[in-house]
Parts: sequence; structure tokens; C-alpha cells
Amino acid sequence: MRETVRQAWKASLHLLTGAGVSLLCYLMVGVVLFTAVLTATVIGAGVLPEAVLTLRRLAGLERRRTAAWTGEPVPEAYEPLTGTLTERVRAATGDPGTHRDLVWGAAQLVYGMVLLYAAMILWAPALFVDGFWYGMAGRKPVALPLITRLADLQARLSRTLLLPSPRARLAERIEQLTLTRADAVAAQGAELRRIERDLHDGAQAHLVALSMRLGLARRAYDRDPATALRLLEQAQDQAESALTELRHVVRGIHPPILTDRGLAGAVRALAAGSGLDVAVDTGGAEDGPRAPAAVEAAAYFVVAETLTNAAKHSGSDRAEVRLRRGPGRLWISVRDEGRGGASEGGAATGTGTAGGGSATGGGSGMLGMRRRVAALDGTVEVTSPPGGPTVIEVELPCAW
Repeated sequence: MRETVRQAWKASLHLLTGAGVSLLCYLMVGVVLFTAVLTATVIGAGVLPEAVLTLRRLAGLERRRTAAWTGEPVPEAYEPLTGTLTERVRAATGDPGTHRDLVWGAAQLVYGMVLLYAAMILWAPALFVDGFWYGMAGRKPVALPLITRLADLQARLSRTLLLPSPRARLAERIEQLTLTRADAVAAQGAELRRIERDLHDGAQAHLVALSMRLGLARRAYDRDPATALRLLEQAQDQAESALTELRHVVRGIHPPILTDRGLAGAVRALAAGSGLDVAVDTGGAEDGPRAPAAVEAAAYFVVAETLTNAAKHSGSDRAEVRLRRGPGRLWISVRDEGRGGASEGGAATGTGTAGGGSATGGGSGMLGMRRRVAALDGTVEVTSPPGGPTVIEVELPCAW
């Protein structure tokens, strides 16, 4: 009962601040409409963009309020008010975001006040009913939660009205895909250069040395069989080194262990060879059909990169890897109990960089991970407060 009353009180405060926003909307919508009329007569042209900017700030305040209540951010999309006065006025009047803000402001005038009045009316009978229902009958409160639902309703209305227009969301999505494609092309180019460098400096050098030794062994075979035998032994060692280099290159492209054991088995192998005490929780990720090869490879490299950096930089000897599958999604979480300090960009703010490359390396490992995940339209979230723990969560779209 006490927790229910506390939640109802928090909901009432949310509704009260919503009513305060309604009063500001009453002033703001009037100001914007008044300046729009003045703009038609050229008198208020210089004031209109500033009024629209103020309206955007008020809408931003409501977005933050709604996000704080629901726990989900409310995105925004506006055209920049820059350039000449004519361009600024044209952008202010033609921006779909401004139109939605005006609709929200007019609606907030109504539901912001109405929902607060409804909550005020509910409080007294709700306390009486739930006090009797809980105290005498020992049942769960039924009336006070209605106040919380009023706050939820206000948040839903604000979120619906303040979300960017479909056209703005489409433009933002196109821009995001353009950046993702550029990152994917850059990552592919860097990967091809790495493979070329590894082949040139590694396997090719060993194969050239192997060819030379075989030639020397063939020329020495008739006159000095002992020397030829020694050269053949060296050539065999060289061939084994070349095979090792080629396996290393192949693992960098698509680890064979993924083909053999699947993602869950490959992750367990990574955990066993990481040098850390790693708890692996696959959560049934190995059940059912396998993910596409590109998704499995991205997930594998995410786990490999984060465990490597945790072992090198976190200062912890324990980590946890979790895999989860959902409708159209594969979710990976890697957590270490180190000193934390890994930034969103991957570079560390402190000495621990589990998941972000070395402390002085600029987070190139995290950058490569982000590019690999972004190429599949996935997301990477890093949580690493000073003192730890560091948690890296990756979500990949996946058609099972």
C-alpha cells in the first residue's frame, strides 16, 4: 500500500508539471500565432523564427519529461533555422516539426489540465476505497493505480504528438543509412587492406622462402644429400608457418569454428581461451535455426574484441557473456567487473577500457566493432562508469 501511494504521488507530480507546461503552451501558442499573423504583414518577420525556437525548447522540455517518466527517449527532428531572414521564416513556417509542435501545444492545453483535475478528484475517494480494500479485505489497491494510469496516458499522448513526422523520420533514416553505408565501405576497404597486408607480409613471404629452399634442395640433392635433407626439413617448417599464417588470415575473414560449432560453441571456445574466468549464458541461443553467417561473424568478433580488451585493460579476472535470441533479433552482452572508464566512442577516460581498445589507442577496436555492427543495421551500447562494471550490449537484426 505504501508503495502504491508513493507511485500515485509521483504520478500526481508528473501531472502537476504537465499542467504547468499547459500554461506555458497557452502563452507560447498564442505568441507563435500572433507573430505568424504579423509576419503576413512583414512586421513580425524577424520575431517569428525566435518564437518558433522558443516553441521548440518548450516541446523539448516535454520530451525530457516524457522520457523521464517512460524511460524511453522521444526523438526530435527539425529543420535548422539558418541563413537569411527570408530563409529562416520559410524554414520556420514550412517545417513539419513546427506544425506538430503547434498541434501538441494546442492539445496539451486540454489534456494537461484535464488529467490533473481528474487526479485531484480521484485522490480522496481512492484513499478511502483502497484504505478499506487493503486494510480490511487485505486486497491489492485498485483505485490509486488509476492516478498512475492518468500519468501514463499523458506521457503516451505527448509522445505520440511529439514524435517526428513520417517524412522527417524517413529523411533521418536515409541519412543514417547513408552514413552506415559509408562506414561499411570504409570498414570493407580497411579489411581488404589488412588481408592483403597479412598475405603479403606473412604467408607470401613464407611461400617465397619455401620455394627458394626447395630450389636449393633440388640443386644440392645429387652432390650433397645431407644438405638437401636439411633444406627439405627447413622447407617443411616454412610450409607449416605459411599454413599457420593462412589459418590466421582465414580466421580474420570468417572463423572456421563458427561453421563447425555454431555461435554458441564458438563463444564458449573464446571464453575458454581468453585467460579470464568467463561465465557464458547462451539462453537457448543455440536452439532452433542458426543465424545468417554475417550475423554470426559479427557477434563472434564482438565477443572476441571485448574479451580481449577486458583481459588486457580492465584489471579484472572475471567476465560474463550472454546471448539471447528474440523475434528478428540477436542480443549479445559482455560484462566485466574491471575498473571501468570506457567511453561511448571506445577510448577510455581512465585506465580501464574493457571493450574499447587500449587506453591510449583511441579505441580503434571499438570503432571497428561499431562499423561491423552498423553495417548490419545493429546497435552498440557501452555502459562503463568509473569503478566499473563495463557492460557492452549489442543488438543485431536477424532473420531466424
